[in-house]
Parts: sequence; structure tokens; C-alpha cells
Amino acid sequence: MSPHRSSFVRPLAVGFSAGALLALAACSASGPEPEAQASKAEVAPVLRERAAKPAAALEMLAEPSQKRMAQLAHAPAPLADVLPPGYRDESREQYQAYADNPVFAVSETPVSTFSIDVDTGSYANVRRFLNGGQLPPQDAVRLEELVNYFPYAYPLPQGDAPFGVSTELAVTPWNPETRLLRIAIKASDRRVEEMPPANLVFLVDVSGSMHRREGLPMVQGTLKLLVDQLRPQDRVSLVTYAGASQVVLDSTPGSDKAAIRGAIEQLTAGGSTAGESGIQLAYQQAQKHLMKDGINRILLATDGDFNVGISDFDSLKQLAADKRKTGVSLTTLGFGVDNYNERLMEQLADAGNGNYAYIDNLREARKVLVDQLGSTLVTVAGDVKLQLEFNPAQVSEYRLLGYENRALKREDFSNDKVDAGEIGAGHSVTALYEIVPAGAKGWLEPLRYQPRTQPESGAGELAWLRIRYKAPGTSTSRLLERPILRAQAQPIATASEDLRFAAAVAAFAQQLKGGRYTGDFDLARSIELARSAKGEDRFGLRGEFIQLAEIAQSLQTSGSPQTRALQ
Repeated sequence: MSPHRSSFVRPLAVGFSAGALLALAACSASGPEPEAQASKAEVAPVLRERAAKPAAALEMLAEPSQKRMAQLAHAPAPLADVLPPGYRDESREQYQAYADNPVFAVSETPVSTFSIDVDTGSYANVRRFLNGGQLPPQDAVRLEELVNYFPYAYPLPQGDAPFGVSTELAVTPWNPETRLLRIAIKASDRRVEEMPPANLVFLVDVSGSMHRREGLPMVQGTLKLLVDQLRPQDRVSLVTYAGASQVVLDSTPGSDKAAIRGAIEQLTAGGSTAGESGIQLAYQQAQKHLMKDGINRILLATDGDFNVGISDFDSLKQLAADKRKTGVSLTTLGFGVDNYNERLMEQLADAGNGNYAYIDNLREARKVLVDQLGSTLVTVAGDVKLQLEFNPAQVSEYRLLGYENRALKREDFSNDKVDAGEIGAGHSVTALYEIVPAGAKGWLEPLRYQPRTQPESGAGELAWLRIRYKAPGTSTSRLLERPILRAQAQPIATASEDLRFAAAVAAFAQQLKGGRYTGDFDLARSIELARSAKGEDRFGLRGEFIQLAEIAQSLQTSGSPQTRALQ
């Protein structure tokens, strides 16, 4: 990949395309003054990166000297000045593809093991697509991140446990033969005033691709919201990276808000993207000012499109995994469109023991860094793993909804060296299983030669739930165990508002991905279910979801070529 990462632009309103300009540049380079001329390889990156006005480009071609190239490379020619209103470059966004979790027969695979996930970036990213009049790519939809985006009234922890655990069972809205089992985890919240002192490093991508409304300006607005929450005992550093990385603001107390805001406001975008260099410098800065009993966290704000230094996916993940051992966690805040690397952002946060959010507007920024600041910064339980053992006398088949990228091997559950997800203060975590009661019609054909045995013990139990977690600062996990007792599944109409709403969101996510398991249960019925469970909706999030589902419904039925291509 070229160090200059802006792709060729489509033909401009004045009749020139970047490809045509590059061709002219190449022809001009064969003129009569070879010693003073720019080569095609030299001109192309400049035109790509600067997206210069055609007049400026033609002026350069008329006098293709190194001096003229330098003038053009630094000329203030933003992309918005040369593109028609509403223009969007060809999308180069990157998403990780995961197949839906398969159906398991309890007689063959009675145990399900996975790591919890409190990321919410997928929901905000899906919202961005829908508000832009497009259905999201299927790989952009992660069911658990959509479900976990919303607050739920789950029971709070009791005793010395860092989180409460509860379960609920109802008839599955999209399949009357199956049951929907909800496992709910809720950590107690913590006010900002009660948080430990924080050593924060703002790591900001100021490369050329962030020179757009959804890029650096949105980052600046987001970080200034967080500055308002800082206390005198907190400290903030600001590190930037483009072609190179630098410390823009050394560690500064949270009481000096004017200095921190000033450093943020003076940032400008341009150049290539040495992301690995920036991450290394940010960890150095965090380690330099490490607070032994405080919060030590890097907040990486970028579109994730690294192209200088280490840029391959596995190496960057390993870098974050290695650095988390220093006691510094990494939260990723995704910005931008068209070239957004969501795959990297989500998994960098996982590897760095942090969380991932996508910021599509300042309301989302406020949700993540003001309303839920404790959840974002304060970890109450680390390496949290869930394991469910189903009773074959009660359940014949099951499938886990979502968490495809969090699956663990059965033996990983008791291995404290295997990394898992973290729970922040106030976080709600929901896991949904669709299960087939013993004797009911399931997805799998029965085996002819499989011995059929019914256990004599545990007949009153549907499943056995195990949860492992580590207290902050410890390396040995603790184990919670409890039975999930057999219960008459209630109709979905009488289930709790939280279960009904989570079910509506889960159905919506599956429908966006093709609806393999939802049958005739369409978006209209998901909307109806969500409306019935809207409840108090203090922050308006459930109402917004209903509106987004209505947009998706209109896009799915519009029949436009663009919509069909995205489906």
C-alpha cells in the first residue's frame, strides 16, 4: 500500500478525473528537462494525498519542477473544495467475516464457552449506514454489540461479587418451537467522583484521511467533551501520528483544561499514517506517568487505516497484547467513512484489554465519554468467561446468538493464561441462547445410531452456568457457579420489557444478516416487538432503534439496485 492512502477520486464536476491528471503528469514527465522533472511515481502520491484542485494540478503539469511539487503538496486544497455535494469515494472499509454460530446437539456438545463482550461500536456503525440511506454490510453487524448497546434494568451485584447475574426464559418470537434463554450480567455503576485518578493518553490520527468532517473535527469535539469531565487528580497527554509521531502535550493535570483544549484545537490533518509508531510512543508516554493504583489508559482515535511501519493485522494485535502487560489498557474510538478499518479497531481494543466504540456523532461521543465514562474507563472484572453446560434431559439443541469472535475452547475456561473480555463499572452484558426443549422439533435430524440415555440426576435443571473472572490487578481467576432451573417458558408477550427489547434487537441483527434462523419473522414484527418493550426510555435510545429499524425496512423493500447490492 502506498504511504499516501487516499484512493483515486471519481471524475470531478469540471471534467477531470484523478486518473486523467496522473496520465497527464506521466506524459509531462517525458518533456525536454529530465533533470528538473517529477516522475510519475512522484506525482501520483501527491495528487492522491492532496486531491488538489484541477487548476492547481494543471499548473503543476505546466511546470513539473520539484519546487512546484512541494508547493502543491502543501497547498491548502481540501477534498471538499473539488468534489460535488454528497460525493463519496469508493468504499474501502474493512470488516472481519464470521459465520453465524452453528447449531449444536446437546448429546454431542453439551458445553458452550465464550468470552463476554461489552463493545458497542457495531451498533453506532450500523446506525451510520442506515442514516446514510444504506443497509450495512452484513459483516458490519455483530449481534451482541447491538444488543449490549442499550441499558437494561438487571439486578445489581450482591455480597462481594463485582456483578449481578440473572436469567430469564421465554418462547422465541421467531420460532414457537424453541425457547430464548437470556443470561444477564450487571456491574454496579461508579460516579466520576469515585473513580481512581486517571493517567490518560489521547492518541490521535492526524493523517490525510482524517481531513474530513467525520474525521479530525469529530475527534476534536469528542475529546473536548471528555476534557470537561477531568478532575484535578487526573492527567492527560496528547500524542499524534501521521508520517511521524510526536508528543503534542506532555502529561498535564486535569485542572488545566485550557491547555488541554488548546492542544486539541490546534491539531491539523495531513500526511501518511505511521500508526504503529504512534502506538509505541503513546505506551511510552503512559508508562512514563504510570499511576500505580490509578487508571492507565490510551484512547486511540483513528479510522484505523495504518500504512507506515507495522501495518499487518496480526502484528498490530500482538503489539497491543504485549503492551497490556505493562498495566496500560487501550480503548479504540473509531471515526471516519469510506476507508474505515473496523476489523482492526475492534480487535485492537480486545487485545489491549479495552473497549471499542464507533463515534458517528457528538451524541454518541457524549454517551461513551460522559454518560458512561465509568464504564469506559473503570474495569471491575477482567478476563470474564462464561460456560454453559446444558442438561440433555431438558435441552436437545442450542445455538448462541452472536459472540462469534469470542468463542473459546472448553479447556480455555479454566486456563488463566487465556485472555477474555473486561467488564466496566455499570456495564450490562446480555447473552442469548436459542434452545430446543427435549422432545420438541429442532434444526437437526436425529442420529440413527446415537445411544439415547436420560440422566437421572439434575432433572430439575435446564443448564449449569459457570463464570470465571479476575479481580482488577490479580492474575488468578475466581469461579461463580449456579444452576439455571427448569421453568415453564412464558410467552414472549408476558416476558420482561428488557427480554422483549433484547429479542427485538437480536431479531433485527439476524435480519440484517439474511435472517437464516428468523423464518417469516420480518422487520415489521421486530419493530412491533420493540415498540411493545420501549418502556421509560430515559435517553431515547430505544425510540431511536425503532426509527432505525423502520429505515432498514424501507431500504429492504425499496428494490433499488444499491439496496439489492448491499443485501
